[in-house]
Amino acid sequence: MKEIHSYWAYLVLIILLITVINSVIGFIQKKQFKDKDLRLGLFTLIVSHIQLLIGLGWYFMSPWYKALKENGGEVMGDKAARLIAVEHPIMMILAIVLITIGWSKHKKKTEDTTKFKIFLIFYGLALLLILSRIPWSNWF
Repeated sequence: MKEIHSYWAYLVLIILLITVINSVIGFIQKKQFKDKDLRLGLFTLIVSHIQLLIGLGWYFMSPWYKALKENGGEVMGDKAARLIAVEHPIMMILAIVLITIGWSKHKKKTEDTTKFKIFLIFYGLALLLILSRIPWSNWF
């Protein structure tokens, strides 16, 4: 599960980055919001939700979850353990909530630039949250 979660994260980051860049370009150049843009946002939503399910499955099987249950104070006192056991899961869930809100809000808008703006704001914030709490030392 850990390997699947790690490799799928690359896909999430790549597609989320592409979606955010596409939204910046679409918003700045005032492009028409086409099916390609819709599918890109939807694919990002789906890929990130799959990552959430994989991550939750791995989290509840992980030694960090067991350590948090048994010795919560000790885990919270260790910066590296707290990142993996608490901060990473919470921030990733918040990021996926932002992606979901962005997807939901964009559907209600009729102007193309507003749709790009919604994606840019919510998907962009999600990208920042994800990048801020990836345990980089475990990744490379």
